[in-house]
Amino acid sequence: MKPLSISSLAVLGAISRSVRYGFDIMDATSLPSGTVYPVLGRLERDGYVRSKWESQTIAQREKRPPRRYYEITASGARALAESAEHYRTLGARLGIPDRRSAAK
Repeated sequence: MKPLSISSLAVLGAISRSVRYGFDIMDATSLPSGTVYPVLGRLERDGYVRSKWESQTIAQREKRPPRRYYEITASGARALAESAEHYRTLGARLGIPDRRSAAK
């Protein structure tokens, strides 16, 4: 498997931590909408996330447009883990310390 791009990794990581819709994903990743929404489309096309629209009734009650909620799939969780490991390994090869081990 080819590793995910850094932006795809960030978006998928946010979704895996229960950040579920576009604006929250943008807040969690600090990525602009012009990056987040194309990434979400590719992740869904590749089967790494699935989405569904919330009920119009809920959105109307909260006086806002309906939200599209995203959920990571099993293949998305595998891609996230494999890509994260790829970048950790790459960092080690480049002499960049792993923040997790540096914090111990």
